[in-house]
Amino acid sequence: MLKTIGIVAAMATTMFASASAEELTGTLKKIKDTGVVTIGHRDSSVPFSYLDENQQPVGYAIDICLSVVDALKSRLEMDALEVKYNPVTSATRIPLIANGTVDMECGSTFNTPERQKQVAFANTYFLTANRFVSKKTSGLNAVADLSGKTVVSTSGTANIQELATVNVEKKLGMNIVAANDHAEAFLMLDTGRAAAFVMDDILLASLVAGARNPADYVISSEAFSAPQPYAIMLRRGDEQFKSFVDEATANLYKTPQMLEIYDKWFNKPIPPRGLNLKVSLDPALKRAFEQPTDSADPASYQQ
Repeated sequence: MLKTIGIVAAMATTMFASASAEELTGTLKKIKDTGVVTIGHRDSSVPFSYLDENQQPVGYAIDICLSVVDALKSRLEMDALEVKYNPVTSATRIPLIANGTVDMECGSTFNTPERQKQVAFANTYFLTANRFVSKKTSGLNAVADLSGKTVVSTSGTANIQELATVNVEKKLGMNIVAANDHAEAFLMLDTGRAAAFVMDDILLASLVAGARNPADYVISSEAFSAPQPYAIMLRRGDEQFKSFVDEATANLYKTPQMLEIYDKWFNKPIPPRGLNLKVSLDPALKRAFEQPTDSADPASYQQ
């Protein structure tokens, strides 16, 4: 685990000292009263949020959320703050945030205008586009190549919604199947029950890297969308907590620690199998670290 505690906690002490006398409300009050912060995590969103060989949540998003926890300890003066992990899926993550079961969802969730009607998002920590993976032998590469094919995506995601929209708009006649999670969707592709799997390109890259024969698969060059932002998901209407998380993440993003976290998960071997995704830091994401934003508009990340 990276030693983010020193820098993040020190910055949190400075940034939040002036607010120390502010009356706590919403999530901050709940965490202070219970001594527990609950993080929603995914089981198979490598390298963002998944289970390691010991069935413990790890990942890029988890590390970022744990840095927020360090800032919380300083803000609430609670060194013994307990972190509770609660598993979420694409279908359950929004309801569990909305009903208060989970305080922060730390996974691979798009920040979209539609979702902002139900939940809130902190500063962007990754950008990814919606593409598809298929077997090389199928000869599929462009969206039009999916015409008449059985295509799988994960239930409850923006990806499957976008896939359905494109299917209608382009009259492709695809048979769209919803899988319970990313692992099940990739298995359907692997076993020939689907010709392609549509999902965020970085998640597809991680699944291919972990496959029995990675060379058997190819990720489409054509994308369904412009790069879209991932961020920590929070309860809507809790401005005190959102302001806190925004400030804590902005503090982290502007330090060398953030680049260390990125390199740890995208350019070095990761558990449990020692895979190295070898994904360089995109210039647009680098700018988002330098100028933190919670924008849901993909165009705002383009120069």
